[in-house]
Amino acid sequence: MNSAPATVRGVQGDIDPGQLGIVDAHDHLFFRSPLLAGQELDDVDLARQELAAYAAVGGGTVVQWTPYGLGRRAAELPALAEATGVRIVAATGMHQSAHYAPQLLAARKTDLAEVFVRELTEGIAGSGVRAGLIKVAGGFHSLDAHARWTMRAAAEAHHATGAPIAVHHELGTGALDVLDLLCEELEVPAHRILLGHLNRSPDFVVQRDVARSGAYLAFDGPSRANHATDWRMPDAMAALAEAGFAHRLLLGGDTTTAGARSVSGGPGMPYLLRRVRPRLTEALGKDVVEQVLVANPAAAFAVEWR
Repeated sequence: MNSAPATVRGVQGDIDPGQLGIVDAHDHLFFRSPLLAGQELDDVDLARQELAAYAAVGGGTVVQWTPYGLGRRAAELPALAEATGVRIVAATGMHQSAHYAPQLLAARKTDLAEVFVRELTEGIAGSGVRAGLIKVAGGFHSLDAHARWTMRAAAEAHHATGAPIAVHHELGTGALDVLDLLCEELEVPAHRILLGHLNRSPDFVVQRDVARSGAYLAFDGPSRANHATDWRMPDAMAALAEAGFAHRLLLGGDTTTAGARSVSGGPGMPYLLRRVRPRLTEALGKDVVEQVLVANPAAAFAVEWR
């Protein structure tokens, strides 16, 4: 019996991975958290303008890592994709506990994996949009009880659907602990794991160990909160490419506040292609940068869905 072809689950339906074009592999169109009060990404028209600006410099796809309960506005995403021509991939999952009211966490204690599976296979409530990845998060050099709970649920949902798991690493730390839990204990294949923010802890030894596992390393920038690591990113990525791990690299913008959008005066999504891409081309060469922006995300997000 032949298996189904691998596809990327977009907000308008499943996509042939060869049709993604240039991919911003980690970003946010909408995001709302009590930790970022007054800086919410919740304006639909500004989201449309940002996508249009990204498309104007050659962007083809955006993967939104905003998980359950943080203002994803999933119902708005298909119309935004239609209006701008930019493909969008939405996320299920759950962030660190500090982003949520205690009563919301308590309400999901017994059915978190079920929520993830339902959003991946049936759709996010009130939207008809199916998620294409699972987003979870670790802590600073640690995995607390909340992180272990959400990662266990993510692993269960992965085994039920095949969906990739994307991980927020606080200040870029804890990646090896995440791999120990997800791969060794919970038996998630490493190539189905995307480890975010690894440029924010520029430890080349850890980065090589992560790449050697088969997981993807998602570098994101520019980052106001972690600007000191932005200038190290080309060297880190070049070192990994020279070590034979160019096929494990992803790139994203991670726009998390309203002021960070390009249409609001920040760098935003277009900056990845206007400024970051030329800088990376100097360090890695044009062919490797093309691989990072096109071929790698096509492989990372494509799933033989179950």
